[in-house]
Amino acid sequence: MAKIVFALIAMGLASPVQAHDIYSHLLDSWGNSCCSDKDCRPAPYRVTPTGVQMLVDGEWVDVPGYTIQYRALLGDAGQTGGGHWCGRAYQRVDNSVFHVTQCAVLPPSTAELPGPPDRGDP
Repeated sequence: MAKIVFALIAMGLASPVQAHDIYSHLLDSWGNSCCSDKDCRPAPYRVTPTGVQMLVDGEWVDVPGYTIQYRALLGDAGQTGGGHWCGRAYQRVDNSVFHVTQCAVLPPSTAELPGPPDRGDP
């Protein structure tokens, strides 16, 4: 009985780590890891006249241009058309949430889309 319980626990713990492996090699523009095993996820995206936005926690988040990587991720299940977001959510005193993007991944084909005017992103 103990072996069965242990096996079920091990399977449950292994799944998120294995799913997160598609992000483990990603580095931001400064050479830092994009994630810490919990803050990267598939995310729908849209290109607007002012830039790229990604749907994170039910909110469209503006994505700084310097965080975007145009690449395909091995193991991508395709549910968001190749969009992935890495970052953190912070709660403000008024209980609203703001998101800080560490890295964003868009499919290579979107690199050719017209971008917003240069806003001086680092």
